[in-house]
Amino acid sequence: METERRKIKLGIIGVGNMGSGHARNIVNGSCPDFELAAVADVNEERLAWFKTEISDQVTLFTDAITMLDSGLIEACIVAVPHYDHTTYAIECMRRGIHVMVEKPAGVYTRQVREMITEADRHPEVVFGMMFNQRTNHIYRKVRELVQSGTYGQIRRTNWIITDWYRPQAYYDSSDWRATWSGEGGGVLLNQCPHQLDLWQWICGMPVKVDTHMQFGKWHDIEVEDDVTTYVEYENGATGVFITSTGEAHGTNRLEIQMDRAQIVTDGKELHVLEFDKTEQEFSAENKIPFATVDAHEIVPETDGKNEQHIGVLNAFGGAILDGTPLIADGREGIRGLTLSNAMHLSAFLGHPVEIPFDEDLYYAELMKRVATSRRKTGGKTVFADTSNTYSGNH
Repeated sequence: METERRKIKLGIIGVGNMGSGHARNIVNGSCPDFELAAVADVNEERLAWFKTEISDQVTLFTDAITMLDSGLIEACIVAVPHYDHTTYAIECMRRGIHVMVEKPAGVYTRQVREMITEADRHPEVVFGMMFNQRTNHIYRKVRELVQSGTYGQIRRTNWIITDWYRPQAYYDSSDWRATWSGEGGGVLLNQCPHQLDLWQWICGMPVKVDTHMQFGKWHDIEVEDDVTTYVEYENGATGVFITSTGEAHGTNRLEIQMDRAQIVTDGKELHVLEFDKTEQEFSAENKIPFATVDAHEIVPETDGKNEQHIGVLNAFGGAILDGTPLIADGREGIRGLTLSNAMHLSAFLGHPVEIPFDEDLYYAELMKRVATSRRKTGGKTVFADTSNTYSGNH
């Protein structure tokens, strides 16, 4: 007779928009390896709402550390404002509690290195990062094509990701949003960790970043809501990354030009133009001034799966119970954050920066802005259902 698979007792720190979404997925059975045992949130009204709207079978805490010390949980999701991601992840690790951290990994790379160091002290702890866009079959296929070697090297990458539109009401929904002291950045820290992670996951890390960004261009906020970045890669390839939360009907287009292919996707459809030979081979042989290399469209096969947050959590459960791979190891979170920190530093200083950059200088520049941050006070937090905002990009 087959033994029933045991359930992992899970806790969630922070049951705001994302944390409550994860809780619903656990309670409704979408993540069968988990049993939601406890949640913690400093907002008692939110806990009362949770008990009424999501589950009255879960132990509620107003203090996360008390929950971690309760003995009720063996795994935890950290879904709090960005500055505290590393703090609570480290507290979980020190107690032997498996931990899944919402994106971004943190606000600045120096604190994330501390988190990684702590993780390395506890190899028995499963440490994951909530990079749900890595479950998208389109981006998985793009990565496979780029890294296979079939199409040679990357020549140029372009990602315009401006369909992260947010109205002013979004920024007014909580006092920590869009402030240097509460969030540590704008579109790069809140919306674009997904794309920054995918960009480096697919194409690798650049070695130089030159960024122009505008702060509060489209909204009454103090952080960036409009960004244009130019990067250079070690092999001489270049790239451009453009993002904004101010375009009501924006665009999502990732284009990768390679020696023997052009790859274009919006995250929903994938177009691959395969050249009959590499551009280098064609150019060396061709004698016709305005000719171009012959090419043909191909339709790459994918598994069609796009499991998003549920997929990440189910992989987390598998890693704990069976030792199977995570969607994203928590240590990988520093890469996309390195990109956003480098972009901010370039904009702060007004010139290009190389990767690796001076992390102490970045921290000092960030703290200058934190010191004068006009974080809102006295406002009431407005929560919203995010369940339909992330299947594509949002």
